[in-house]
Amino acid sequence: MFNAIVVSQHEDRSSEATLSRLAPDALPPGDVVVRVAWSTLNYKDALAITGKGPVIRRFPMVPGIDLAGTVEQSDDPAWQPGDRVLINGWGIGESHWGGLAQMARVRSEWLTALPRGLDLRQTMAIGTAGYTAMLSLMALERHGLEPGRGDVLVTGANGGVGSVAIMLLASRGYRVVASTGRPEERQHLESLGASEILPREPLSKPGRPLEETRWAAVIDSVGSHTLANACAQTQSDGLVAACGLAQGMDFPATVAPFILRGVSLLGINSVFRPHAERTEAWSRLAAELDLERLERTTTDIGLSQAIDAASGLLAGSVRGRLVVDVNR
Repeated sequence: MFNAIVVSQHEDRSSEATLSRLAPDALPPGDVVVRVAWSTLNYKDALAITGKGPVIRRFPMVPGIDLAGTVEQSDDPAWQPGDRVLINGWGIGESHWGGLAQMARVRSEWLTALPRGLDLRQTMAIGTAGYTAMLSLMALERHGLEPGRGDVLVTGANGGVGSVAIMLLASRGYRVVASTGRPEERQHLESLGASEILPREPLSKPGRPLEETRWAAVIDSVGSHTLANACAQTQSDGLVAACGLAQGMDFPATVAPFILRGVSLLGINSVFRPHAERTEAWSRLAAELDLERLERTTTDIGLSQAIDAASGLLAGSVRGRLVVDVNR
């Protein structure tokens, strides 16, 4: 038997998350069984647990878009019992049971070997949020971003993606401007590497099609008016990586920044990426991320606390990353 958070749907289509005790034969199909050690609580997980977003594709569902643990059983010769692995993306926690459980049965092609230099908990402190931040940085740099180009704006700076993005950018010599709705977190954001702190309100309100230019590049995890305003303030031939929707899925913008200033909007899909790109991203995270800074923005909770913590995450009251000890 093992513990898991299970989200079930009622006849009225409302959903409910409960901490449940399950038998191994309840696990969905797959060719590898993983004994999970750590997971995370992401924005998408919080939407799934609370039912406030259409994240779950089938019920019942074990949420958790990240997991790290040890292979317990494998029908694929590429993976052996005892191998330490992680999964992020591939639809786990949405269409296939995810990481907020002590056991998972998954498809072998979803597995990534534990990156050298990181332990299981550290990979989950990074998680999909940090992985997405690295994918965003890689996309910006593929399109020519260099530290000398100018300031880089990071929106949602206190969240998981934003926190890691600040650390990664600062470590590579970029001047980072952090936008946050919590000005009391100024000192914390500066400790991560932010050079300037902006209140989120001006960015989050409806703006004009073009504004005074400020940013060489943007990493945006917020969407909606924030993304539109960030584009409107981006320099000629600047770059904007869009990787989240905390404010909303809408994009109330015009084509003006793109056809009058040559701004490029880069969409970041962290769920389905080829293994070569995943390996590069995780290798760079292991090499470039300041683990001491990461620890300062990471909070451990137990599996039994994850349901209550989901509401706080959606309310924006959580700083950085929540790592879930599934055995607690």
